[in-house]
Amino acid sequence: MIVDILLLILGFVLLIKGADIFVDGASSTAQNFKVSKMLIGLTIIAFGTSAPELAVSLQALSSGSTDMVLGNVIGSCITNSLLILGIAAVIKPIRVKVNTVRKELPLCLLFSTALVVLFLDVSLANGTINQITRSDGIIILLFFLIFLYYLISLTRQKKETDKDEKPKFKLGKSLLFVAIGLAGIIFGSDLVVDNATSIATRLGLSERLIGLTIIAIGTSLPELVTTIVSARKGEQDLLLGNIIGSNIFDICIVLGIPVVIFGTITPTSFQMLDLIMLILSSFLLFVFAETKRTITKNQGIILLLTFAVYYALIFTL
Repeated sequence: MIVDILLLILGFVLLIKGADIFVDGASSTAQNFKVSKMLIGLTIIAFGTSAPELAVSLQALSSGSTDMVLGNVIGSCITNSLLILGIAAVIKPIRVKVNTVRKELPLCLLFSTALVVLFLDVSLANGTINQITRSDGIIILLFFLIFLYYLISLTRQKKETDKDEKPKFKLGKSLLFVAIGLAGIIFGSDLVVDNATSIATRLGLSERLIGLTIIAIGTSLPELVTTIVSARKGEQDLLLGNIIGSNIFDICIVLGIPVVIFGTITPTSFQMLDLIMLILSSFLLFVFAETKRTITKNQGIILLLTFAVYYALIFTL
């Protein structure tokens, strides 16, 4: 048991450090090609900080841990929207651009709702069991094309490009950091899944609970670190782009790709509460951003309290 815990911690360290190195390298690579901060946040940083979730999901599904896959995705999205953005808003109110309210947040809410609709086969399609099938995975990836189209439109907005910002590293070193970071993420994810599953089994905990808590928070630590740093530096675009992009990547890529590769997953222990919270977390962000174009400190506290209530419920229900 002690060995499992130590290896789990080592796995998280590799995940976090690997993601940190990957983000630095990938961000520097993007800066070498002169793209905007919002685009960096929505793509390079979002993908980098979501890479642990993808690696964990691939490893978990290859091992047959289907509940852990969905728990990882849903838990990470909820953690990003409620816990991480809540902390960021408490540190410093988050200004939200009109474009973010009209396009990016609605896309995030749309994708969250689409995932719930695709999963509820029993309630909505008279099915015998709730599943995410390979065809559902293909639909999710097709939704991702909508997001890619939006990203392409962003690249045309030259006014947002930070042309005066120098890359942190030269291109060669940036690519090396990307490779080293990905290696840490992949190896760390293997340790996390294997040892989290072992600990869950020994403690009699469900894969759902482990996925929604330990793995979801653990793999969201890169987003947390990136968000706190961005909040302190006043990098509003990087902050919001990271969270919104990470949620979309989690739903479309972290879930969609493993399902398309390995086939249908049939989670057995998920409750309606988890699905409701997935949509509610995205909806709260949209409402808060829409009202004053700013996520205030008080609203950040509401996000944190909502997260605390949800976690209290999943441990008691």
